[in-house]
Amino acid sequence: MAAPDQTIDRVTATFYEAADANRRAAARRGNIIVLDPAAGDDVMITADLHGHRLNFNRLMEIADLSGHPRRHLVVQEVCHGGPSYPGGGCMSHLLLEDVARWKVEFPDRFHFLLSNHELSELTDFPIMKRKQVLNLHFREGLQQMYGGETETVRKAYCDFLASCPLGVRLVKSAALITHSVPKQVDEQGFDADVFDRPLQASDLSCEGAVFRLLWGRDFRPENVDAFARLAGVELLINGHEPCADGYCVPNRRQVILDCCGDNACYLVLPLDRKLTQQQIVKRIARLS
Repeated sequence: MAAPDQTIDRVTATFYEAADANRRAAARRGNIIVLDPAAGDDVMITADLHGHRLNFNRLMEIADLSGHPRRHLVVQEVCHGGPSYPGGGCMSHLLLEDVARWKVEFPDRFHFLLSNHELSELTDFPIMKRKQVLNLHFREGLQQMYGGETETVRKAYCDFLASCPLGVRLVKSAALITHSVPKQVDEQGFDADVFDRPLQASDLSCEGAVFRLLWGRDFRPENVDAFARLAGVELLINGHEPCADGYCVPNRRQVILDCCGDNACYLVLPLDRKLTQQQIVKRIARLS
């Protein structure tokens, strides 16, 4: 049975309010959140969750934004994964709804980064895993919950996703948090202006700047050096890559986190000092 009208109205209103909060966030500069000591004391960084409700709840508990009024929280990639409805359909849309609620509650300190699976929902770009089209499974879950109002709710989802920042810049550490890094920047270049200007439809399409940023898995030192140089940073903190140990360090500039498995890891970094890659790695904590 589809959700009652008041639930549908509440969910859609929350997504539109969260989208407005994204666009108005105090630390937002173009498509990047810029965090310096004036913005807060520290930032907690998480990575891919893919519908993992228990890990999401535990991370929110650890973040404790109410108890840490000068903490920022970075979350990414909740869509596609986790449990399914008994009648079929992915339930991860409920985690995205929680993300929107957190954004409304903490508009200037909760930051949900655009990631490749959310981009696929925004653009209808198909993703297939284990012989299943994840977008269709996700849409089926929406249909289970919202029935004939599915497209009304999905329109609100997409407005929120289109408003999400592409990254978070840590000024003191000269670090950039994004979902991933583009491939072959050392050979093909990259339009780093995408961090500063209004996004265009072409940025989201295959081989557009946003698509390349969110889908790339080129961790060669030459490529990462070229991207960091264009972005004007020294260090990169990413998700996107599955890590059996909950994190990995593929080169001298990059730290990759993974939050959707049993070894989920996260980071809490101070905003008032410069940290090296080694110092950042030492601060990686396990969820359990």
